[in-house]
Amino acid sequence: MMKNAVDHSAEVLRSLFPPTPLQHNVHLSDTYGARIFLKREDLSPVRSYKIRGAFNFFRKALTGEQQTERFVCASAGNHAQGFAFVCRHFKKPGVVFMPVTTPPQKIGKTESFGAGFIEVRLVGDIFDDCYAAAMAYADETNALMVPPFDHDDIIEGQATVAAEIVSQLPERADVDLVVIPAGGGGLAAGMTSYLAGRVDRDAFLFCEPEGAPSLKRSLEEGKRVKLERVDNFVDGAAVAQIGERNFDALKGFRADQVMLVPENAVCVTISELLNIEGMVLEPAGALAISALDRLDKVRLAGKTIVVVVSGGNFDFERLPDVKERAMRYSGVKKYYILRMAQRPGALRDFLNMLGPEDDIARFEYLKKSARNFGSVLIGIETKRPENFTALTRAFEAAGLRYEDITDNEVLSSLII
Repeated sequence: MMKNAVDHSAEVLRSLFPPTPLQHNVHLSDTYGARIFLKREDLSPVRSYKIRGAFNFFRKALTGEQQTERFVCASAGNHAQGFAFVCRHFKKPGVVFMPVTTPPQKIGKTESFGAGFIEVRLVGDIFDDCYAAAMAYADETNALMVPPFDHDDIIEGQATVAAEIVSQLPERADVDLVVIPAGGGGLAAGMTSYLAGRVDRDAFLFCEPEGAPSLKRSLEEGKRVKLERVDNFVDGAAVAQIGERNFDALKGFRADQVMLVPENAVCVTISELLNIEGMVLEPAGALAISALDRLDKVRLAGKTIVVVVSGGNFDFERLPDVKERAMRYSGVKKYYILRMAQRPGALRDFLNMLGPEDDIARFEYLKKSARNFGSVLIGIETKRPENFTALTRAFEAAGLRYEDITDNEVLSSLII
């Protein structure tokens, strides 16, 4: 990738929106004893960096030899919104294929960004179904398919994030660490290519959700790996297979330069940044910030660190789930199944075991037909994780049989 081509792309992009800010974050800097800058892609017109690649793809397609009059994409997230915004900007018709299961909020935002120029078609229950439908539509109508990440023009567009960072950094600032969320790989491929020579290769840290380690597994195997299962909670960065061009650009990095971040740890970051900084981040947008907490603070101390905040399209209907996951990960909420005696005063005896900072968040009999004992699902919230040590000691002293199911994913998904 030629840097002057990226610089030109960034210059042309200014017709659409100004550079997103590179902000020195005092809270994070104080927390980690470092100088931490956040590249706020959540402040783009569509609240993610995806608008960059879409714009670059469109402008090149519209100035090429073969003029294109209709565009199509398959996406249930940020790519769809960037695509829609750019369709409206260039006044070109486009069709967005989305799974039937797409939340109405995402459909509405996509339609709003592309008002008058795009059509949303809901097809299939999963992404693969709507992607196949989009490809069939492109073949039938001679429309141009706009891929989400695996295309040179998309990668070049995403590289403008790096071009802006270079121009926004304080004078004479040397970057010690660049933290980049990796999904399909377009952003990571573009940024690393542009920053080559300015930032040491060892200074890049890529972040993936623990349930979607596409890049890490591919680097370990030395070839692109397609995951059999993907946890879609961090939907903006959860892909089954990294893009072909993207992997070509990233295959020289080490597998240990990819950090896998637990989905519930991301929820802690979303909650913290919302409460402390007033930042509204989607899971993928919080991914790179969450990685900082898993690094050795000695490694971070005194360093200049750039973290890419990739998006802020958060559906607030997810907030209760995010809060629940964050509390469980932080150790201040647990779920137990108790075997409780069916006798007068048994519940009172149990309540007396609770400490002053403990609170019952859920109480439900799972089986009421037992003659002498009943199984109870109970959720308890507290202020400090160590309070649960005292509580379980009280259970054991009273001879109360219990099982902690907080981290049992199978039981949690069924009954919590």
